[in-house]
Amino acid sequence: MNMSVNASATQPKSSSVSFPSASTMDVLFTQAEIADRVKAIGDEISADYAGQSIVLIGVLKGAAIFLSDLARAIQVNNTFDFVSVSSYGRARVSSGAVKLIKDIDNPIEGKHVILVEDILDTGLTLSYLRGLMLQHKPASLKIATCLDKPERRLVPIEADYVAFKIPNRFVIGYGMDYAENYRNLPDIRLFPEELAGH
Repeated sequence: MNMSVNASATQPKSSSVSFPSASTMDVLFTQAEIADRVKAIGDEISADYAGQSIVLIGVLKGAAIFLSDLARAIQVNNTFDFVSVSSYGRARVSSGAVKLIKDIDNPIEGKHVILVEDILDTGLTLSYLRGLMLQHKPASLKIATCLDKPERRLVPIEADYVAFKIPNRFVIGYGMDYAENYRNLPDIRLFPEELAGH
């Protein structure tokens, strides 16, 4: 009996799509700059909610790393939950239609809530989520975002806490991706415009 294994059958299939090395991209914000801003926002939130508990609600997947760092920078008691929405599908530019994929797991009625997002751009996703969260009757609802792209705004919404305002450029790293790549970068980089189609 031949026990040999076909080597090609066990090899992972290589993707036909190649992604440029992150080392070729300009750094917009360094790891140290991000840490400084997250600490500053954490201090601001801690002062705003002194003596209270808060619930951070992160928008998956992009906000996961920002939320993780922010939660540890906040000195008041906090817990977190997550929602997931789809507004991009497989496209790089939002379709404008927002669909809820995952709702919060725990009730937030009567609690102080902060929605945590990676990028506030058109405002469509956060406007949708704000309306959804208000239906749960929280005691208060604020928004924290790592990046704000005011040039892209289509609906009137602003964040209460903003780490950085940026121009209308496609960015990757610190949880933000291009086709599910680069999320693990510790800094935020400018993705080449000719590839972003943005």
